[in-house]
Amino acid sequence: MTQEHDNQSPASARAEIARQKMLSAALDVFGRYGFDGASTRQLTEAAGVNLQAIPYYFGSKEGLYIATAEYLMMRINTHVGDMRARVGAHLLALDAAGKPLGEAEARHFLTEILQTMVTLFVGKESESWARFLIREQMEPTEAFTRIYQGLMRPMIEMGRRLIGAILHEDPASEHVRLRTFTLLGSILVFRVAHAAVLAQMQWDGVGPEQVETVRGLAAELVDAIGASKGSAA
Repeated sequence: MTQEHDNQSPASARAEIARQKMLSAALDVFGRYGFDGASTRQLTEAAGVNLQAIPYYFGSKEGLYIATAEYLMMRINTHVGDMRARVGAHLLALDAAGKPLGEAEARHFLTEILQTMVTLFVGKESESWARFLIREQMEPTEAFTRIYQGLMRPMIEMGRRLIGAILHEDPASEHVRLRTFTLLGSILVFRVAHAAVLAQMQWDGVGPEQVETVRGLAAELVDAIGASKGSAA
């Protein structure tokens, strides 16, 4: 436990626990029913709090929705933040030294990123995350803007940088942008097409063994990226 939590009063600690319970519940409820479909009663009952908790902690239902998006970003960052910072720092160091990013190094980093994505998004923990994110992709709100700017855009642009180095192309080119989304999509399909994957693979569910299988596939996908423009990823 951190010193900050040690210094909290019992009332403050209880308030923070209640707030976290609400955010966790809201992530699932908003993901299932959307902003308009989720009632304040559903939200508070799922969290086990009274109706006044939403205006007390978040000001409004809209405030809770934005806070839920930021909570989702925080949850994902606990899994990818260290990796993103480490790879980003290395790329900045290369830029400062005027050195290019080598193809082998780019493949290594890209494999690590994709395998981290597999562990994060293929497992059961990400079900509620995926529902929330998919809804925001279909009908983006202010929540999408925050998630995109704070989380998705930096990761996508890092992926473009790595794929550009592998293909020996400009990371800002349309071709590299498309290749980046194709590669990311080949991993995310295991979450967004979950039922079809289980049916086709004849898996009863996705456990550690299946996650390791998909992590191996991620490495194969990176290995298969060709250096010639137009080659299949």
